[in-house]
Amino acid sequence: MSAFPDDRRDLAAMFAPLTRALIAREEPVLHANDISMWGYIVLTALADQPVRTQAALAQAINADKSRIIGVLDELQERGLIHRQPDETDRRVHLLSLTPAGDRLRRSVEAGIRRREDQVLSVLTPADRDAFLESLKALYDRRNEIMEA
Repeated sequence: MSAFPDDRRDLAAMFAPLTRALIAREEPVLHANDISMWGYIVLTALADQPVRTQAALAQAINADKSRIIGVLDELQERGLIHRQPDETDRRVHLLSLTPAGDRLRRSVEAGIRRREDQVLSVLTPADRDAFLESLKALYDRRNEIMEA
């Protein structure tokens, strides 16, 4: 007999271990590409919105702005991002992805997608499509979910 009336655990109880397993599967890809998870998150955020302030980036990736300074320094040193003062406010730094940064981001994303495909292969194609569509819908509405 299950402890749950409908034989289903709470969503967080299902997502948390799955998330940890997915992150563990991504780590070898990140390591092979010599980038941290935070570095990849920054590159992805800059690909989504090409120019951001450091504060806007921190908010977009849900990180403390002081927490990402070291990540930004490393990415800049490696030529993966541009960081320059805003002409209208020299206290503000504008961030953008370099071509090298975008190539690295695409390489990491391709490796991660291959590993995700392995995980998703346990589902039928129809279940896989429905799962990804539903997950994307929840992700797109995450701000509404947080406020509810």
